[in-house]
Amino acid sequence: MSNLTEPYDRNTPYNSLPLLPPDDELVETKEVFKALNNANKALAELKGMAKKLPNQSMLVNTIALREAKASTEIENIFTTDDELYKALTISEYGLKGNVKEVLRYRQALWKGYKDILENPSLTIETLIDIYQEIKQVNDGIRPPQTETVILKRGSGQLTGEVVYTPPRGTQIILRKLINLIDFINDDLKYPYDPLLKIAISHYQFEAIHPFRDGNGRAGRILSILLMIQKKLLEVPILYLSAYIIREKDEYYELLKNVTTLRRWNSWIIFMLKAIEETSRYTISKIEEIDKLFSRTIELVNARYPSIRKEFIEKLFEQPYISPKKLLDKNIKSLNTAKKYLKQLEDIGILIPEKIGKEMVYLNIDLFNILSES
Repeated sequence: MSNLTEPYDRNTPYNSLPLLPPDDELVETKEVFKALNNANKALAELKGMAKKLPNQSMLVNTIALREAKASTEIENIFTTDDELYKALTISEYGLKGNVKEVLRYRQALWKGYKDILENPSLTIETLIDIYQEIKQVNDGIRPPQTETVILKRGSGQLTGEVVYTPPRGTQIILRKLINLIDFINDDLKYPYDPLLKIAISHYQFEAIHPFRDGNGRAGRILSILLMIQKKLLEVPILYLSAYIIREKDEYYELLKNVTTLRRWNSWIIFMLKAIEETSRYTISKIEEIDKLFSRTIELVNARYPSIRKEFIEKLFEQPYISPKKLLDKNIKSLNTAKKYLKQLEDIGILIPEKIGKEMVYLNIDLFNILSES
């Protein structure tokens, strides 16, 4: 049983944060199971849809960047789609501060994804690796002298007041992280539906707040990795950050209600609804991208049949492409890559743009699909 051991005081480190699992009666309600069924159904449909793509990297790369952008926006770090895509395409474009933050998030996501494929059991070391990649630091668990508090965001009279003080003390934090990792990995000891584990774990990680900074971003990556670990998805294509941005006030209110009132069911229903709606949104994006890809292939085959399908696939991994990025075992000549790009420009598929000394090409229709909210 997980009961509060002492009164909660938002100005005092929450060292009595209950270990997992929560009491079953707080989780297993009729409303939760209804939301769980809807979320699992939508997620299974998304997994099946992704398998139909000829090259899943087309989707993984583009949607991962959207997640990185949205996740950093939650932390009030803003950039534009155009800046991101250009920065990925040509190094001479230069990386501004916010663009660096977004790309670090994406790098952290890929690092965690690689780790979970190599070792399906999540570890504290993986969480630390993700944090270090996001923040570009070498430290780990938050030390006791770091007096971390969570302040109210936004505007108004109460902005800046303390809303939560996470546990403090390295051993206390480690004990709670070990419990969280055990809850996630051990499906025999804790036989919860995987989506329930994701929702519960997301709260617990944010409540532990194990690092000096970057906990929100690390926690959102953790949710993605659990979908891979639990085999709900094969590749990381479901991202909740855009939904959280849209419902930010409710998100923070429900987190607070778990802390102060142990009101788990409302929080879990929120997360399950986020998974359901985001799955359906991602399905619609996949359908749009797949249709555009098919139309593009048809047009290219009719006009320039010598251009291979693999070449077109690369144009769908991100909206901007440079000739250098197209060189591979099939296209070894830079002049050949430039010739193909010029041909695709002539039939209206690509738009050229000069960045510094280099000409790059924009897949404008793909850009428009990805930029639509």
